[in-house]
Amino acid sequence: MQELNHLKESPSQTAGPYVHIGCLPNFCDITGVYAHDLGDTMVNADTRGARITVKGTVYDGTGTPLKDAMVEIWQADADGIYPGNDPRGAADPNFTGWGRKAGDYDTGEWVFETIRPGAVPFPDGRMMAPHITFWIVARGINIGLQTRMYFPDADNSADPLLTRLEHQNRVPTLIAQKDGNDVYRFDIYLQGEKETVFLDV
Repeated sequence: MQELNHLKESPSQTAGPYVHIGCLPNFCDITGVYAHDLGDTMVNADTRGARITVKGTVYDGTGTPLKDAMVEIWQADADGIYPGNDPRGAADPNFTGWGRKAGDYDTGEWVFETIRPGAVPFPDGRMMAPHITFWIVARGINIGLQTRMYFPDADNSADPLLTRLEHQNRVPTLIAQKDGNDVYRFDIYLQGEKETVFLDV
């Protein structure tokens, strides 16, 4: 079979001002496309595990909230099993493991209602501390940014990803803050002194 080496990858494009229309039409007051925006609800009355709220804001390099950011999260269920084709077993059928939210148009804050995830194994078998994976897009971001949120009330000391960060003084940028009972705040900073660690995955 002949290789098509004359075709090149298209350049990345910023998400633009229309990403919400395509991904979150109900949020944009466009009804009739979906009953609910995809990723809006992660749990139901039968979902196993401790219910938590995760909220935060994406900030630019000047400390200004981004009011057009879209955030997606992906996480394991309460037993540490990912929905889908996890070879370790079946995940909780009442938990989606994936959510999508837009920042509030006035404040930039986004909020997820989910459950506290269980620990999952690193590729080499070591256990990772419970965490939630984040993906962030907005105008001006050409390639979606990936990061993780860890819990301040968990033992993160042996996590394989956190321990391999070259600059350990930046680990706190991946640790959420308690913001009341079962509420965690995870603000994301794109640049500046508090810049969040982003992952190349």
